[in-house]
Amino acid sequence: MAAVATQAIRGYVALTKPRILLLVIFTGLPVMGMAGSGWPSASFATLTLLGIALAAGAANALNCYIERDRDALMERTRTRPLPAQELSPRSALSFGLVLSVISTALLWAVAGPVAAALGVASILFYVFVYTVWLKPRTSMNAVIGGAAGAAAPLIADAAMHGHVTAAGWILFSIIFFWQPPHVWAIALFRKEDYARAGIPMLPNVIGDEPTRWRMLWYTLALIPVTLAPLPLGLLGIPYFVAALALDAWFTWYIVRVLRERTEDAARSAFHVSLLYLFGLFVAMLIDLALS
Repeated sequence: MAAVATQAIRGYVALTKPRILLLVIFTGLPVMGMAGSGWPSASFATLTLLGIALAAGAANALNCYIERDRDALMERTRTRPLPAQELSPRSALSFGLVLSVISTALLWAVAGPVAAALGVASILFYVFVYTVWLKPRTSMNAVIGGAAGAAAPLIADAAMHGHVTAAGWILFSIIFFWQPPHVWAIALFRKEDYARAGIPMLPNVIGDEPTRWRMLWYTLALIPVTLAPLPLGLLGIPYFVAALALDAWFTWYIVRVLRERTEDAARSAFHVSLLYLFGLFVAMLIDLALS
């Protein structure tokens, strides 16, 4: 009995995609230190980030419910709880809806109505605009759908100010421009997987080489966005120097994808993209700690 309960708990946790949740929480943190009044209390920050995490977890669980049949066709997703029949679809749907309600109530109580509304909007966008509409229909799903993965700074900023400021929009834009090269790197070395599931990822629609060039274009467009916090007075020289170094590092790996034209190069770019984004937000926190 205990083993069954443990397996069910693991399945529910897996529905939230916990590795993604950690990145979501992390991207919501720096904007809280960019407020003119300084850092909020630990309890306020913790509860706000918990509300953001629960909203993201709700969206991920509902995504797993909707995509359960496609997930069963893909090597990278067939071990998720629903394709593996560890949980029933009804349980997953109920879990996602309950998390949606809890996250909204928590954000409303702690962070205010604007933050709560943004949390609800992020869930609805990810589930209906991205999962239901964009992903199965257009190769531009990674571009437009990037807005869903970039919501955490907007929610955290609204929690601090009651509205979204320049700080929230800049951090949102960093994640938004980062998402396409990150996702297309996966699409290059998982091309057959996506084709099997009928998902029109860019390499399957326009080919590998045009996809590689688009990865470079988005990466180059990302650079001025990552540097914008300095002229806007949000962050200082330590962050600016770190961002320049990280931008050069990430760009080099995207150039390698173009030069080498191999799945290994794309796989390396994917892993580096995660470290790159993590490094940017670490640099923000260090800069804020030094100021």
